[in-house]
Amino acid sequence: MPLALLALAISAFGIGTTEFVIMGLLPEVAGDFAVSIPTAGLLISGYALGVVVGAPVLTVLGAKVPRKRMLLMLMGLFIAGNLISALAPAFGLLLAGRVVAAFAHGAFFGIGSVVAADLVAPQKRAGAIALMFTGLTAANVLGVPMGTLLGQHFGWRSTFYVVAALGVIALAGIAALVPARPRDEDARLGRELAAFRNPQVWLAMTTTVLGFGAIFAAFTYIAPMMTEVTGFADTSVPWLLVLFGVGLFAGNLLGGRFADRALMRSLYVILAVLAVLLFLFTFTAHSRFGVLITLPLIGVFGFATVPPLQKRVMDQAPGAPTLASAGNIAAFNLGNALAAWLGGVVISAGFGYTAPNWVGALLAAAALGVALFAGALERRTARASRVVVARMPEAAVPAAR
Repeated sequence: MPLALLALAISAFGIGTTEFVIMGLLPEVAGDFAVSIPTAGLLISGYALGVVVGAPVLTVLGAKVPRKRMLLMLMGLFIAGNLISALAPAFGLLLAGRVVAAFAHGAFFGIGSVVAADLVAPQKRAGAIALMFTGLTAANVLGVPMGTLLGQHFGWRSTFYVVAALGVIALAGIAALVPARPRDEDARLGRELAAFRNPQVWLAMTTTVLGFGAIFAAFTYIAPMMTEVTGFADTSVPWLLVLFGVGLFAGNLLGGRFADRALMRSLYVILAVLAVLLFLFTFTAHSRFGVLITLPLIGVFGFATVPPLQKRVMDQAPGAPTLASAGNIAAFNLGNALAAWLGGVVISAGFGYTAPNWVGALLAAAALGVALFAGALERRTARASRVVVARMPEAAVPAAR
């Protein structure tokens, strides 16, 4: 494994911790600022929307900047956002700090995915992307539970101080391990945007929005669901997050492995199983034993979507991998924001804390439908191309090839 992948994974660990740790601290934050749980959930959807805006904007603005320097600048922005969150005297400023940190998130993973893919052979690209995202899944196994535990005992602000410190460590890792390479002389905004004329790019991003959003519909409100519905104590929440994080970790690695072998078939299976699991979670959330079985499986199949979804959009935009990659990171977080909002809507409507689970199941099923349509369209286009080549005059065939 190239050491640069380790640096990217360390950075992903810090970013993943700040993104997900707030879910285990929603009750503490809501109580401190005297707001409802759905209102506190805006810290999740607001972060996600910050990624949606920041990913393409900062990627375009940094198109002429060498990738290593851009990664360092983004990590500096991430540190600043977490310090703002830690010091925020009001809910609005906490939300603003989350958005600042989120601006760094999307562009970092977008550029980082391209850097990771360029470090290995073409047939190992999904695996390299998965290794970078291992830091994100490790954050769910270690960073999020420990951050939740820290916040419960020493106040939620202490968590953001520690996350800022993680950002400093990540900054040092990038500076020391990521190779410095010249900027892309061929980078042009028009060239990057031209890739989005391919309908498959948009279909891939739509699959990302719906498929990854499915997980967040349930995961956003996991803390109140586990305490109010299942009956776990508040102190059990960090360990349940560890269980979920172990599933994410395994799913990310498996998703990368299978995506390198059969990307679309893997995606069909993963999304179908995820839809079933989320539907079942509506019922198993009432049982402690059911939660211990279902929760890690949702983690496995939920995060197994990440490598194939990220590689799919990069494959469909070979002339503009950086912007397409960042755009798909934005799509991941648009799904997060949509799902967090929908989960809050059904809870506020009185359907209870398990209602976001069936919302997630519907989103996963919709993602499967889009993926199946994209696959059918791709096969039809490939068949049409073969027919055109077959009908060409014999002398023109070699040139067409």
